[in-house]
Amino acid sequence: MIEENKKIKNKGAGAVYTQTYTFDSLKLESGDKFGPVTLAYETYGCLNPEKTNAILIVHALSGDAHAAGVHDGKDNPGWWDDFIGPGLAFDTEKYFIICSNVLGGCKGSTGPSSVNPKTAKPYALDFPLITINDMVNAQKVLVDHLGIEKLLAVVGGSMGGQQVLSWLVNHPHSIRSAVPIATTVKHSPQQIAFNEVGRQAIMADAHWKAGNYYDGTTPSKGLAVARMIGHITYMSDKSMAEKFGRAKKENGLPFKFTADFEVEGYLRYRGDSFVKRFDANSYLYITKAMDNFDASGKKPLQETLEGNKVKVLVISFKSDWLYPAYQSKEIVKACKLAGVETTYCEIDSNYGHDAFLLEVEEESHLIKHFLKKVFYAYEVTGEYGA
Repeated sequence: MIEENKKIKNKGAGAVYTQTYTFDSLKLESGDKFGPVTLAYETYGCLNPEKTNAILIVHALSGDAHAAGVHDGKDNPGWWDDFIGPGLAFDTEKYFIICSNVLGGCKGSTGPSSVNPKTAKPYALDFPLITINDMVNAQKVLVDHLGIEKLLAVVGGSMGGQQVLSWLVNHPHSIRSAVPIATTVKHSPQQIAFNEVGRQAIMADAHWKAGNYYDGTTPSKGLAVARMIGHITYMSDKSMAEKFGRAKKENGLPFKFTADFEVEGYLRYRGDSFVKRFDANSYLYITKAMDNFDASGKKPLQETLEGNKVKVLVISFKSDWLYPAYQSKEIVKACKLAGVETTYCEIDSNYGHDAFLLEVEEESHLIKHFLKKVFYAYEVTGEYGA
């Protein structure tokens, strides 16, 4: 360890603080060593004396370490605020919750926009190509630093679900349970295609300049279009119809190339707001990591999982066409063929892929009871299991 920024411990999901942990280097999946590496993270609740109640929550593409609560003096609830807190799915009176910004991100963790100590300039495209497994291996360093030998659970949706699968495959002895939500073993050609269109939109922006835009104008138009494409895939046909229909804005000019339809205005708003908080190069690197991920590795997933003692809860959503339910069922099938104790739930929701963020009541019910079951042995017997 070469640096640690310690903050006040957080209790529950009220006022919270972002912390950072920096370590010398990380061996990447490519075989190269990269460092120093800083991870931004937040914690909620208290770690028990035995250090057996820790849950790692891993975020999706555009997420960050701020999963719940608000920062001092700000009205900025975390991206999973309805799930983390006293009495909620991740009960902070019972569990110690950790969430870190991924390697390659742009919200406090080392990524393309971070300063390269060798040049004193942002890495830009000198940042190494990273993988989902690299992100998880960096998280493992953080968890070890916190003195946690075994996580009670690792939980995440979408790209977070890919990270959960990486933990399940690569660090099974470091977790008691895994909850992959609305995710896949590997991206389909369609999923890769949507990400590639987003990347091309960014790289086609005249201000991208092969990634070297940090001392000038950012490629905001390209990144905004990439985000607009993403938001279309996150919703369902039904949810878009219910939310917007074919409604037009008041005083809209017909047959002009303006955002006269409500849905057009919504997409432009989402794109414009996204560029204020996200780095275009991070978008390129992270989406490429998602596309390259394959939890099965060099052999069928069920063979990789044989002998795995981790308990698994897989959740999908009927209207999710970006990560359709059949992909979650493939995870379940591999787990069951490997003899892994697995529960599968498909939630009937109209929200599309966004459902993992919005279906609070039913999703919370499933997670709360699953975690209670996993933690039962320790609560009742004081034994933490193998």
